[in-house]
Amino acid sequence: MLGKAAGLPADQVFLDLEDSVSPLAKVGARANVVAALAGGGWGERTRVVRVNDWTTQWTYGDVIAVVEGAGADLDCVMLPKVQSAEHVVALDLLLTQLEKSLGLEVGRIGIEAQIENARGLVEVDAIAAASPRTETLIFGPADFMASINMRSLVVGEQPVGYDVGDAYHYILMRILMAARTHDLQAIDGPYLQIKDVDGFRRVAGRSAALGFDGKWVLHPGQIDAANEVYSPAQDDYDHAELILDAYDYYTSEVGGMRGAVMLGDEMIDEASRKMALVVAAKGRAAGLLRTSTFQPPKD
Repeated sequence: MLGKAAGLPADQVFLDLEDSVSPLAKVGARANVVAALAGGGWGERTRVVRVNDWTTQWTYGDVIAVVEGAGADLDCVMLPKVQSAEHVVALDLLLTQLEKSLGLEVGRIGIEAQIENARGLVEVDAIAAASPRTETLIFGPADFMASINMRSLVVGEQPVGYDVGDAYHYILMRILMAARTHDLQAIDGPYLQIKDVDGFRRVAGRSAALGFDGKWVLHPGQIDAANEVYSPAQDDYDHAELILDAYDYYTSEVGGMRGAVMLGDEMIDEASRKMALVVAAKGRAAGLLRTSTFQPPKD
């Protein structure tokens, strides 16, 4: 799996020392992660290691082993089951000590915080603000469902009996608000039914619609669906670029210095520009190319 990961069309790859590693194998797994990072071949992908959480005996050893062994090849440390700002602060301090002792740039290694239980969600604002290293908040659905006693065995799907609305809406929005308040990424967690790509696409569509930046994939078969769901449709991307061009023109001197104008049957203004920037940025990041251009009106 480590060998295959470097060649997959994902934006980020995280090497796991937590849930996918049995307790008896955790210490030995550190060397495998270090070797994989130091071996290179990751291209432009963000390289992340998920360590064990602070309630275990492995966290500090995980961080020390990985940063000492491959700190120059590591972009972020993912901290699971974050329940308070102090969890993030502790990781920040440990990373700072390691960077100083190893001669690495202090503060370069980022932190990704997983919100996986009720207390973590209640404290999510403080968690998001706890360290300038923090780059991402991640929803961990499986542990979260267990932590609130949700009556379901299918991760991410609606619990039986919840027949109106979305049981995860508040959780997703709470994480998203904290992330956007502190200029962080918001990432949805995994969908464990790895052969059910339609199910993955359906569940991912919820967080994508709200504004999440992406979702974990557990299998190469989920990657295309994820890239599709979290990228705008071509028509939406073209329309966003059209709005940006039109707004730039009409607010300019040559365009009449107008703040609100009609673009076809649609009124556009500064708020429209901000909304279009979001869609355009997602489209550009996905590598979409424009299929139409704005034509200023002729005199």
